Amino acid sequence: MTIAAVPAYLGTDFSEASPGLRFGYYLSIWATRQDQEEQVKKRAKAKSREGSEIKEHLNKHGMDETITQWIKRDKNPIPALWAKNDDADVIKQTWQDITKLSVNDRKLMENLQLRQQHQALAFANSGQVLILDAIASAPFTTGLGNAHPLENGFAFLNPYGLPYLPGSGVKGVLRQSARELASGDWGDSHGWNQAAITALFGLESQDGETELQRGALTFWDVIPQIKGNSLLVEIMTPHQKHYYQDGQTPHDSGMPVPLGFLTVPPGSGFTFHVTCDSLFLRQLAEDLVEQGNWKTLLQAAFDHAFSWLGFGAKTAVGYGAMAEDAVKKAERAEQLKQQQEAARRSQMSPEDIAYEDNRAVIEKFRAVYEQACNDLYGPSHPFNSRRNEFIKVALSWEDPRSRLEAAQLVQETFKWGVSKKGKERLKADVNELKGQGN
Repeated sequence: MTIAAVPAYLGTDFSEASPGLRFGYYLSIWATRQDQEEQVKKRAKAKSREGSEIKEHLNKHGMDETITQWIKRDKNPIPALWAKNDDADVIKQTWQDITKLSVNDRKLMENLQLRQQHQALAFANSGQVLILDAIASAPFTTGLGNAHPLENGFAFLNPYGLPYLPGSGVKGVLRQSARELASGDWGDSHGWNQAAITALFGLESQDGETELQRGALTFWDVIPQIKGNSLLVEIMTPHQKHYYQDGQTPHDSGMPVPLGFLTVPPGSGFTFHVTCDSLFLRQLAEDLVEQGNWKTLLQAAFDHAFSWLGFGAKTAVGYGAMAEDAVKKAERAEQLKQQQEAARRSQMSPEDIAYEDNRAVIEKFRAVYEQACNDLYGPSHPFNSRRNEFIKVALSWEDPRSRLEAAQLVQETFKWGVSKKGKERLKADVNELKGQGN
């Protein structure tokens, strides 16, 4: 069996290691003596010219000599010790080991996003953060250019070993999105212009120039909430190896070479956090601070990026496409509303809080009364019991303002119709609410 290039005391079971470690340091793809023997036996059974040749060589010279000879073969050699084992079954098993997500992987993924949410609360009440939830509508991949024995690398967030979209990558996509909108080539610019791009993203220096300026926005890393229990393996089949690597004349009859690469599956969630240094932005473009105009611009840039640009690698062929999560958007808007409401009430006195809560009860009963006014009075009408319930609740209040308003409303309901005996009882309740006794 293939092994990882790690000290023996680490063992061979890396199922609880993070995906990043299984893809990197603990990659179990390096050939052992056992692999070599299995390759020889497997090929000797094949009904082919090579199968007959290797079987004859094995019978005459033994395993050691056969392995030595087939390692030296130019075409389809057996892997040397500690060389990459390219056997199809080995590669398939290796990908399966890499892509699995353990329970700990999922918990860590969720907890990292939860940590970001708590950090974002520090900015939420002051309006200095934009939080946007999206769902991947296509596979997402990044870091393919990183060197790796399986030909294509992948970017994992250290030390957690989980897939991530770097904040710098988010910034780059949104800057390009803002440029395209500002150009006017896509119709409505949604308010984007070069001054806004410079203020929010910073000034990029051209070759030979030294003038720099940071932008007012900070883009956080994104931790995908992966759908399902594993990552996915996609396949690319380049046809031009003879041109790119061997220097031959390009043509369309090259042999396809299937190469696997790692992706985050469609349906996975991506939560973007962008914070704004409003004091700094006010110095650069005060109008972008007013009423959170920078958020309006950034929302338009995200919408354009979701529709036309994508995030990560291979976006030109559809990877990294996303769409805003409408359900999460509504939930987050409600959550923000509740947070702002809690912050507002935290500045109020207990008396004012009680008065505000009581006022809500009064208005709710007023709506019931206005509805009852459309009906004819009757002793058994449900409104009578609703009024009694309201009076009972109002009598429990300590706030004199609330009690007075409740008394005035109850007194107003006399117009709807009430018996003489009932009116006397209700007058007593009204006087008690006003603190006047009988």
